[in-house]
Amino acid sequence: MTARTIPHTMLVSRFGRRPSPFMILRRVHLRLLARWYDRHLQRLDLAGIDEHLLRDLGLTPQDVRRECAKSFWQA
Repeated sequence: MTARTIPHTMLVSRFGRRPSPFMILRRVHLRLLARWYDRHLQRLDLAGIDEHLLRDLGLTPQDVRRECAKSFWQA
């Protein structure tokens, strides 16, 4: 006696193969939060750079203060 096999397309429902709109929104929100957190960390690092290294980068202390004064959501 041989076992009958059920095609994979019958085992997975139509909605099981596609991500739901809520899952897509969740991914978008997580990426946005990660971008904001990364921007926050970059500004913290920028604030801690010595003045002679800022000159090497071509930045002034005023540029750094202006950038660090921005909120995390501002590019």
